[in-house]
Amino acid sequence: MGPVALPAWLQPRYRKNAYLFIYYLIQFCGHSWIFTNMTVRFFSFGKDSMVDTFYAIGLVMQLCQSISLLELLHIYVGIESNHLLPRILQLTERIIVLFMVITSQEEVQEKYVVCVLFIFWNLLDMVRYTYSMLSVIGISYAVLTWFSQTLWMPIYPLCVLAEGMYFTYNHLYSERRDILRVFPNKKKM
Repeated sequence: MGPVALPAWLQPRYRKNAYLFIYYLIQFCGHSWIFTNMTVRFFSFGKDSMVDTFYAIGLVMQLCQSISLLELLHIYVGIESNHLLPRILQLTERIIVLFMVITSQEEVQEKYVVCVLFIFWNLLDMVRYTYSMLSVIGISYAVLTWFSQTLWMPIYPLCVLAEGMYFTYNHLYSERRDILRVFPNKKKM
Protein backbone atom coordinates (compact mmCIF):
# COMPACT_ATOMS: atom_id res chain seq x y z
CA MET A 1 0.00 0.00 0.00
CA GLY A 2 1.42 3.39 -1.04
CA PRO A 3 1.10 6.73 0.69
CA VAL A 4 -2.39 8.17 0.93
CA ALA A 5 -2.90 11.40 -0.99
CA LEU A 6 -4.21 14.32 1.03
CA PRO A 7 -7.52 15.85 0.02
CA ALA A 8 -7.08 19.06 -1.97
CA TRP A 9 -8.17 21.29 0.92
CA LEU A 10 -5.43 19.86 3.18
CA GLN A 11 -2.59 20.48 0.75
CA PRO A 12 -0.29 23.38 1.73
CA ARG A 13 -1.24 25.61 -1.19
CA TYR A 14 -4.93 25.34 -0.40
CA ARG A 15 -4.36 25.93 3.32
CA LYS A 16 -2.38 29.08 2.49
CA ASN A 17 -5.11 30.32 0.15
CA ALA A 18 -7.84 29.48 2.67
CA TYR A 19 -5.95 31.35 5.40
CA LEU A 20 -5.41 34.40 3.18
CA PHE A 21 -9.04 34.34 2.04
CA ILE A 22 -10.25 34.31 5.65
CA TYR A 23 -7.78 37.06 6.60
CA TYR A 24 -8.92 39.27 3.70
CA LEU A 25 -12.57 38.51 4.48
CA ILE A 26 -12.15 39.53 8.13
CA GLN A 27 -10.42 42.75 7.11
CA PHE A 28 -13.07 43.46 4.46
CA CYS A 29 -15.86 42.94 7.02
CA GLY A 30 -14.16 45.20 9.56
CA HIS A 31 -13.52 48.02 7.12
CA SER A 32 -17.00 47.65 5.58
CA TRP A 33 -18.56 47.88 9.04
CA ILE A 34 -16.61 51.05 9.78
CA PHE A 35 -17.46 52.64 6.43
CA THR A 36 -21.15 51.69 6.68
CA ASN A 37 -21.35 52.91 10.27
CA MET A 38 -19.78 56.24 9.32
CA THR A 39 -22.11 56.63 6.33
CA VAL A 40 -25.27 55.84 8.34
CA ARG A 41 -24.17 58.16 11.13
CA PHE A 42 -23.53 60.95 8.64
CA PHE A 43 -26.97 60.59 7.03
CA SER A 44 -28.60 60.37 10.47
CA PHE A 45 -26.76 63.16 12.31
CA GLY A 46 -25.14 65.22 9.54
CA LYS A 47 -21.95 67.14 10.34
CA ASP A 48 -22.39 66.43 14.05
CA SER A 49 -21.44 62.79 13.36
CA MET A 50 -18.02 63.85 12.13
CA VAL A 51 -16.99 65.25 15.52
CA ASP A 52 -17.45 61.99 17.40
CA THR A 53 -16.31 59.61 14.67
CA PHE A 54 -13.39 58.36 16.72
CA TYR A 55 -15.59 57.62 19.73
CA ALA A 56 -18.05 55.68 17.57
CA ILE A 57 -15.67 53.56 15.50
CA GLY A 58 -12.17 54.14 16.88
CA LEU A 59 -11.91 50.79 18.63
CA VAL A 60 -12.81 48.79 15.50
CA MET A 61 -10.44 50.97 13.46
CA GLN A 62 -7.63 50.24 15.93
CA LEU A 63 -8.43 46.52 15.75
CA CYS A 64 -8.39 46.45 11.92
CA GLN A 65 -5.13 48.40 11.75
CA SER A 66 -3.53 46.17 14.40
CA ILE A 67 -4.56 43.03 12.52
CA SER A 68 -3.10 44.50 9.33
CA LEU A 69 0.35 44.13 10.91
CA LEU A 70 -0.01 40.42 10.06
CA GLU A 71 0.55 41.43 6.44
CA LEU A 72 4.21 42.09 7.27
CA LEU A 73 4.51 38.54 8.52
CA HIS A 74 2.67 37.26 5.42
CA ILE A 75 5.17 38.99 3.15
CA TYR A 76 8.18 38.01 5.25
CA VAL A 77 7.34 34.28 5.30
CA GLY A 78 6.27 34.32 1.65
CA ILE A 79 2.57 33.54 1.82
CA GLU A 80 1.74 36.93 0.34
CA SER A 81 3.69 38.32 -2.60
CA ASN A 82 4.29 41.99 -2.06
CA HIS A 83 7.22 44.28 -1.38
CA LEU A 84 8.06 44.41 2.32
CA LEU A 85 9.55 47.91 2.65
CA PRO A 86 6.68 49.87 1.06
CA ARG A 87 4.16 47.89 3.11
CA ILE A 88 6.18 48.55 6.30
CA LEU A 89 6.17 52.26 5.52
CA GLN A 90 2.45 52.35 4.76
CA LEU A 91 1.51 50.42 7.90
CA THR A 92 3.93 52.39 10.07
CA GLU A 93 2.41 55.59 8.75
CA ARG A 94 -1.11 54.48 9.66
CA ILE A 95 -0.12 53.06 13.04
CA ILE A 96 1.69 56.28 13.98
CA VAL A 97 -1.19 58.49 12.83
CA LEU A 98 -3.86 56.32 14.46
CA PHE A 99 -2.22 55.36 17.74
CA MET A 100 0.34 58.10 18.41
CA VAL A 101 -1.54 61.09 17.03
CA ILE A 102 -5.28 60.41 17.07
CA THR A 103 -5.71 57.92 19.93
CA SER A 104 -3.30 59.60 22.32
CA GLN A 105 -4.59 63.16 21.84
CA GLU A 106 -8.23 63.82 22.69
CA GLU A 107 -8.25 67.24 21.03
CA VAL A 108 -7.33 65.62 17.70
CA GLN A 109 -10.09 62.99 17.99
CA GLU A 110 -12.79 65.61 17.50
CA LYS A 111 -11.31 67.09 14.31
CA TYR A 112 -13.09 66.68 10.98
CA VAL A 113 -9.84 65.42 9.45
CA VAL A 114 -10.14 62.21 11.52
CA CYS A 115 -13.50 61.45 9.90
CA VAL A 116 -12.19 62.26 6.43
CA LEU A 117 -9.04 60.19 6.97
CA PHE A 118 -11.07 57.21 8.24
CA ILE A 119 -13.40 57.44 5.23
CA PHE A 120 -10.45 57.41 2.83
CA TRP A 121 -8.61 54.59 4.63
CA ASN A 122 -11.70 52.39 4.78
CA LEU A 123 -12.77 53.05 1.22
CA LEU A 124 -9.31 52.10 -0.03
CA ASP A 125 -9.15 49.03 2.20
CA MET A 126 -12.63 47.77 1.29
CA VAL A 127 -11.67 47.76 -2.39
CA ARG A 128 -8.17 46.38 -1.74
CA TYR A 129 -9.37 43.52 0.46
CA THR A 130 -12.20 42.65 -1.94
CA TYR A 131 -9.68 42.45 -4.79
CA SER A 132 -7.20 40.42 -2.70
CA MET A 133 -9.89 38.09 -1.36
CA LEU A 134 -11.15 37.24 -4.85
CA SER A 135 -7.66 37.05 -6.35
CA VAL A 136 -6.52 34.45 -3.84
CA ILE A 137 -9.31 32.11 -4.99
CA GLY A 138 -8.66 32.80 -8.66
CA ILE A 139 -11.54 35.16 -9.40
CA SER A 140 -10.70 38.20 -11.48
CA TYR A 141 -12.89 41.06 -12.66
CA ALA A 142 -11.35 43.67 -14.94
CA VAL A 143 -13.35 46.52 -13.39
CA LEU A 144 -12.42 45.52 -9.83
CA THR A 145 -8.77 45.10 -10.80
CA TRP A 146 -8.70 48.51 -12.44
CA PHE A 147 -10.57 50.07 -9.53
CA SER A 148 -8.31 48.52 -6.88
CA GLN A 149 -5.20 49.65 -8.74
CA THR A 150 -6.55 53.15 -9.50
CA LEU A 151 -8.79 54.29 -6.63
CA TRP A 152 -5.82 55.25 -4.50
CA MET A 153 -4.67 57.80 -7.12
CA PRO A 154 -7.24 60.49 -6.27
CA ILE A 155 -7.62 59.50 -2.60
CA TYR A 156 -4.08 58.80 -1.42
CA PRO A 157 -2.77 62.34 -2.06
CA LEU A 158 -5.49 63.62 0.24
CA CYS A 159 -4.44 61.11 2.88
CA VAL A 160 -0.82 62.11 2.38
CA LEU A 161 -1.76 65.72 3.01
CA ALA A 162 -3.21 64.61 6.33
CA GLU A 163 -0.40 62.13 7.21
CA GLY A 164 2.61 62.78 5.01
CA MET A 165 4.49 59.88 3.16
CA TYR A 166 5.52 60.34 -0.46
CA PHE A 167 7.38 57.01 -0.81
CA THR A 168 4.27 54.84 -0.54
CA TYR A 169 2.52 56.88 -3.25
CA ASN A 170 5.36 56.18 -5.71
CA HIS A 171 5.33 52.47 -4.87
CA LEU A 172 1.57 52.19 -5.41
CA TYR A 173 1.85 53.96 -8.77
CA SER A 174 4.55 51.59 -10.04
CA GLU A 175 2.60 48.59 -8.69
CA ARG A 176 -0.51 49.79 -10.56
CA ARG A 177 1.50 50.21 -13.76
CA ASP A 178 2.98 46.71 -13.46
CA ILE A 179 -0.31 44.98 -12.66
CA LEU A 180 -2.39 46.79 -15.27
CA ARG A 181 0.28 46.18 -17.92
CA VAL A 182 0.05 42.39 -17.53
CA PHE A 183 -3.68 42.16 -16.69
CA PRO A 184 -5.03 42.00 -20.29
CA ASN A 185 -2.59 39.15 -21.04
CA LYS A 186 -3.93 36.96 -18.23
CA LYS A 187 -6.77 34.58 -18.95
CA LYS A 188 -9.82 34.38 -16.71
CA MET A 189 -10.02 31.28 -14.56
